[in-house]
Amino acid sequence: MELSEVNVSCLDCWSHGPNQSSIPVHRPSPGVTAALASVLIFTTVVDILGNVLVIMSVFRNKKLRNAGNIFVVSLSVADIVVAVYPYPLVLMAIFHNGWKMGDIHCQVSGFVMGLSVIGSIFNITAIAINRYCYICHSLQYDRLYSMKSTCCYLCLTWLLTAIATVPNFFVGSLQFDPRVFSCTFAQTVSPYYTIAVVVIHFIVPLLVVSFCYLRIWVLVIQVKNRVKPDTKHKLKPSDLRNFLTMFVVFVLFAVCWAPLNFIGLAVAIDPLAVAPNIPEWLFIMSYFMAYFNSCLNAVIYGLLNQNFRKEYKRILLALCAPRTLFMDTSKCGTEGMKSKHSPAVTNNNLVEIHL
Repeated sequence: MELSEVNVSCLDCWSHGPNQSSIPVHRPSPGVTAALASVLIFTTVVDILGNVLVIMSVFRNKKLRNAGNIFVVSLSVADIVVAVYPYPLVLMAIFHNGWKMGDIHCQVSGFVMGLSVIGSIFNITAIAINRYCYICHSLQYDRLYSMKSTCCYLCLTWLLTAIATVPNFFVGSLQFDPRVFSCTFAQTVSPYYTIAVVVIHFIVPLLVVSFCYLRIWVLVIQVKNRVKPDTKHKLKPSDLRNFLTMFVVFVLFAVCWAPLNFIGLAVAIDPLAVAPNIPEWLFIMSYFMAYFNSCLNAVIYGLLNQNFRKEYKRILLALCAPRTLFMDTSKCGTEGMKSKHSPAVTNNNLVEIHL
């Protein structure tokens, strides 16, 4: 990847706001710029279309309106938010070869980007806890996840997201980075703050999610090997597929965001030694991998979940008859579970496996 060379360190790139255009900065080559624009345009289009399909699917089908899918919709909102505001501004910066929208848009777009990222990981964590409670503590699930309590959990998730994002304004960490044409989190502003961000916003949630999914995997293995023949729990194949769907969502999020977070952690530990030695192609690639993640979840639901896939098709066909677009399709062939709804995307197979 070719980048134009100027005599300035990575620390200089990160320590100046968008209005200080007289400061020399690293600029990606035209080929790299075109590639970044193409990736971002594709991500934005798929993000908006895919997540609108997810939200409409849950809205149209009562059998998809359950406690777990509230967090799925919330995750879609977190993904779609960046596609309607920060990403278009990044594209404008790419086309103008710099930030021309002023410092207010820079700060707001950086804040919205932070809300989306932290909201995504917190919602993924909430989904994992929901799956864990449903599969490993099914007898208490209805009490823990009534509609009222689920709405409270959702509000708490976004409240924590806002609380985690606001300190950026006080630290001054939202700055324009010319290498990725984005107003984003500047990892060198405060090493201690960067370490706290990576640990609290990424590592701790990933540990919680890993614990929940590990316990579920253990239970699945016990079912398969009939280790617990006397337990009263029941596990349906649809529950396993729903769990696998959300597990894939988690894995892809971790894979897409891990490079950027570990770069931030390394920079925070020793900014003067590490920051100038990070290859710019690696930094740029890690950023756009993270951006690309926002369009993946809706695709995963469509590929791995039968009910969402059917609902996607119905919505697309309904575009030919707009009056049917917002009709309830619960009785149009999507089968629900005979007992309580699965907490996340439900599938058709109702065969039970007794533990």
